[in-house]
Amino acid sequence: MHSYKNKCGKWLCLFRNTILIVLLLIVSFLIYYNIVARVSIPEVENTTITEKTRDRLSKDCYKIEKNWLRKNRQGLWEMYIEGYPFELGVISGKLTKELIQIQEQAFVDQISEYIPSKIYLRFLKYFIGWFNRDLDKHVIDEYKKEIYGISLSASDKFDYISDNYQRMLNYHAAHDIGHALQDLAMVGCTSFAVKDEHENNNLIVGRNFDFYINDDFALNKIVVFVKPESGYKFIYVTWASMIGVVSGMNDQGLTVTINAAKSEIPYRSATPISLLAREILQYAKNTSEAIEISGKRKTFVSEALLIASAIDNKAVVIEKSPSELDIYSTDKNYIISSNHFQSDAFKKDELNIQHIKESASFYRQKRCEQLILKEKNINYTDAAKILRDVRGLNRVNIGIGNEKAMNQMISHHSVIFMPAKLMVWVSTSPYQLGEYLAYDLDQVFRNSFDIKDDVRINDTTLTILADPFMDSSEYINYLEFVRLSKMVRERIEENKELEKSKTTIENMISLNSEYYLGYLIGGDYYYNFKDYDNAEKYYNMALSREMETTASEIEITEKLKFISKIKSEFN
Repeated sequence: MHSYKNKCGKWLCLFRNTILIVLLLIVSFLIYYNIVARVSIPEVENTTITEKTRDRLSKDCYKIEKNWLRKNRQGLWEMYIEGYPFELGVISGKLTKELIQIQEQAFVDQISEYIPSKIYLRFLKYFIGWFNRDLDKHVIDEYKKEIYGISLSASDKFDYISDNYQRMLNYHAAHDIGHALQDLAMVGCTSFAVKDEHENNNLIVGRNFDFYINDDFALNKIVVFVKPESGYKFIYVTWASMIGVVSGMNDQGLTVTINAAKSEIPYRSATPISLLAREILQYAKNTSEAIEISGKRKTFVSEALLIASAIDNKAVVIEKSPSELDIYSTDKNYIISSNHFQSDAFKKDELNIQHIKESASFYRQKRCEQLILKEKNINYTDAAKILRDVRGLNRVNIGIGNEKAMNQMISHHSVIFMPAKLMVWVSTSPYQLGEYLAYDLDQVFRNSFDIKDDVRINDTTLTILADPFMDSSEYINYLEFVRLSKMVRERIEENKELEKSKTTIENMISLNSEYYLGYLIGGDYYYNFKDYDNAEKYYNMALSREMETTASEIEITEKLKFISKIKSEFN
């Protein structure tokens, strides 16, 4: 008995010591993590701007000295800010304080929907903190100061993620991390530039920014006019707290739009692509200067930047990966950029070749080319028609919402530029179907900025009317299709059967019968509840439609193989 007790005592001692060592390692890691992963707040010499208060002129109209924010009649927010970097951030933060919280809540809600596990979310928090531990070293000082200024107006509600400044900084890399680590179906943009023969052969640029988080995230788009202390004045379309640029033009007639490409999984952060685009917009007046700036920064994802210049009267695509940079140009009177690379440096790149074969990018580029060539000459209203097109190649109905179409029905915003005239058209909701409002950049910056709630800063004579498609039964049916498909997917996730499953699923599919997705969702529903006959039927019908990616085809094929195996075992 005494020997047994000694053995027990040794095991208990060993177990206790093991627990202590594990706890010590965890504590050591957390201390190390908090030292290494914590981002230092940038030093700011003049902080007097933080004492300025926001004046509310009306329900959706605010002002701080010459700076202002207001919502226009079509639901777009418009904002003007000027000053040195920290001042730009503080003013932007104060003006958009409520919008920042709405955007962050929408973003956090969507992450929680993607990753419902609290344990994994906690792991993700530490992973991103570790991954982005050197992020601030790849962001130039003025942008760190601007982001810090914005963070002073961020909500403490999300402190459990990290402190305000670190969160705001990390959000600028969300686009990069999302498509690099998981190839999330949030980014599938298209841009083009074409010369307008009726306008002295000057360029017209069109772009759809098909970046989708959720409906709430896209509600509060902001058209921002910036007069920085250094560099060129510029306009860009964004959301609260985002100083990076995805679509913009400066007062030299240089435009920047970014499109995600296939990336390897990065091992640590570098310069977020939107901040590189911002630097180009703020400091480049022509394509050569844009290329020079792009070569200075190391990015951690692959991205295409379509640059159009009024000074050069040409457009090029800067194709940049973490290890290479090349320029794509063409002798044609148009150039198109979707989500794959076209320059010589990437023609033999295995990732790029794979992406061309497996994604919707090449198909959508060919459709864009078809639409451009269809018109003898492209003006700004024609550009809108191209950006709004919902059909596939040769006008084939491939289903409303298909990623292979120019209009995927997920666009955060759509923009048209005329660089030589400093004109910008920005879409209004929903997607790119509402009116495109026209802004004369030169005229806006010449204004006194004595803004009032009822003052229009857009040129109403050049407004592009809303798309008649919104009045069609096809669009109304699509909205109902979206509602029903969301409901069916929720039931699958909850493992709850529909009361009238057959009727609901058939109705959902009939509302958008050429879209493979309805059949796929129907198949998934029956597959989940082991009704393999119906699952097989709908999966085969999905394969007979125009699929968006080969990944979806493979997923369906694997499920059909499993169904075939199950059936053979019962026969």
